[in-house]
Amino acid sequence: MIDQDKIGGFLKELRKEKGITQEQLAEKFGVSSRSVSRWENGNTLPDLGILVELADFYEVDIKEIIDGERKSETMEKEEKETLKKVADYAETEKELVVKRKCIVVFIGTLAFAMAFMIGYIVLPGLPEDSLFRNDGIWLGISGIGLVALWGMVIHGNRKNAMQEK
Repeated sequence: MIDQDKIGGFLKELRKEKGITQEQLAEKFGVSSRSVSRWENGNTLPDLGILVELADFYEVDIKEIIDGERKSETMEKEEKETLKKVADYAETEKELVVKRKCIVVFIGTLAFAMAFMIGYIVLPGLPEDSLFRNDGIWLGISGIGLVALWGMVIHGNRKNAMQEK
């Protein structure tokens, strides 16, 4: 809930810090001095367009005007700490994804190499017209397909687990 009295008091404080009168402020923003008085007494609030201009004029955030107080230094420190934690978390997640991709590529390469080796070492005894005799390519492709499928299953399980949290 918006506390109009608190906002009014804050607007009055900001005006006094600038060293100007209600009349001077009213002239600057093209309103009556009575309007400025109503804002500062908490009877009414400035229109949104004027609120934006007031925030710019007083060099404060609109949020500060609506809250009726300046941001505290501890609040700024807390925001910075939170942002740093979020950045650290994102970096950790990124590193984890890279590690997982490396593992999948390694296992895929290993599977392909093993299938290729099987094609040259184990299967030479097969007849020349055998599908599996042609340089073990079919086994290699099968190995890659299985590793890709395995990677998708792991990724899907991880994604579902994260969504449940």
